[in-house]
Amino acid sequence: MRSEAVSRIFEEARLEGRGFLFEHEAKRLCSLYGMPVARSVVARTEDEAAAVAVEMGFPVVLKVVSPQILHKSDAGGVLVGVGDEEAVRAGYRRIIENVGEKAPEAEIRGILVQEMASSSTEVIVGSTRDPTFGPVIMFGLGGIFVEVLEDVSFRLVPITRADAEEMVREIRAYRILEGVRGMPKADQGAIVDILLSASRMLMECPEIEELDLNPVLVYEEGAMIVDARVILA
Repeated sequence: MRSEAVSRIFEEARLEGRGFLFEHEAKRLCSLYGMPVARSVVARTEDEAAAVAVEMGFPVVLKVVSPQILHKSDAGGVLVGVGDEEAVRAGYRRIIENVGEKAPEAEIRGILVQEMASSSTEVIVGSTRDPTFGPVIMFGLGGIFVEVLEDVSFRLVPITRADAEEMVREIRAYRILEGVRGMPKADQGAIVDILLSASRMLMECPEIEELDLNPVLVYEEGAMIVDARVILA
């Protein structure tokens, strides 16, 4: 049975008439199900953004928070590798200017300040809801590879640990996760844990129409969800 904290996330979106969760809400949802997510804080002013970034440590990523903007990059609402306090202040203003030009109707709720994770193997965990069978969970290489290679595996949820392990092994690019040609081995146990947690979340949250965790950075030990998108039914 899901927690009250989980229900509150969906209730807030419903009361506002939103068809999606804000990124920080989606990450909060994932964290409530035990999934590792990149630290992020919504700042309402440039002073607050600078203070959060200093506490978090540089570099950071800045992302716009707006109920009218789902694809933040298209609106000029994302800056990566922001390296110091002054750059955060300038980046805060730049994002607001960009969004004002490209999406003047958008209400800006703040700027998400997010830790910038070190690069590693990128994978994706996603889901869509089949009208007959319910949620279907998907796994594959993340970033641009999921679109270029279309190398993914699927299962109906709920899945078992054996199902999750099979999903990881059956993609054609599995050797990349094994550390081919000098690449570091990916922590497959961490991937399996995320798949199992996502499966549980999908079973307990019928509000989720689509789930997109991409990229999930997988290290030799552990993993981190860098970007999370949840579309509501």
